[in-house]
Amino acid sequence: MSFFQNSINHLLIKDVLKLKNKNLIYAGAVACLFLFFAILIPVLRAPVLTALRYPLNLSALLKREVRGIIFYHRNFTQNERLKDQVDFLKQKINAMEEISAENARLKRLFSFKQNSPYKVIACRVIGRSPDNWSSVIIIDKGRYSGIKEGMVVINYLGLVGRVIETAKNASKVVLINDPNFAVSAIDKRSRQEGLVCGTLGASLTMKYLPGDADIAVSDSVITSGLSGLYPKGLLIGSVTAVGEEFSGLSRYAVIKPAVNLSDIEEVLVIAQ
Repeated sequence: MSFFQNSINHLLIKDVLKLKNKNLIYAGAVACLFLFFAILIPVLRAPVLTALRYPLNLSALLKREVRGIIFYHRNFTQNERLKDQVDFLKQKINAMEEISAENARLKRLFSFKQNSPYKVIACRVIGRSPDNWSSVIIIDKGRYSGIKEGMVVINYLGLVGRVIETAKNASKVVLINDPNFAVSAIDKRSRQEGLVCGTLGASLTMKYLPGDADIAVSDSVITSGLSGLYPKGLLIGSVTAVGEEFSGLSRYAVIKPAVNLSDIEEVLVIAQ
């Protein structure tokens, strides 16, 4: 009895499954026909596509998240490798830019050296004084290269300073913005004479100008050559402001140095 009962149950289950499969096939066919006619009929096309967009977007989102979980380790490793490559390329680009900038500076310096009326010694800046009360740089040449105390230091833009101390292979140079620095100068346009002094700032001061001195903003100021230490005609800077001293009997001028003293990297020492 149980054998026949089991057989009947098995047959019933098969019939139910076949019926379900047929129903699924019918349902699929009806859905396909509905989509087909919906695409053909303009009135139905828009709402059907709108209705299908959300489940399709959800399906795509779930697929993306599942792939992200499955391939997380691979993606993480690949991302780290790409980051390392980006960092390496950035360092390489920075190094190439630095080399390019240095080549441009050296090219201008070499051109100036070739056309300079003076005998000059090319030097690199290798250090700066840690003293906040002075403006001193250290260059990589000294007595062995013919550098002596008192020699004038320039670059292709203008006057930089003078040598104040020498060693075998290095020298100290005081910059023109040092408070202890002073040089006799003239206004290139009016030929008005004065004394340019350092201020330990970004500007210089041209002192001892008469009350009626002919000096104006944007005038160029050059060395006068009167002191004998500095050759005549070296560009010091340009006038940015003119004012009167407290006594009212004399004037002064604020000078912007022609050389950016904060980022000097190569200089020329005039050999005397």
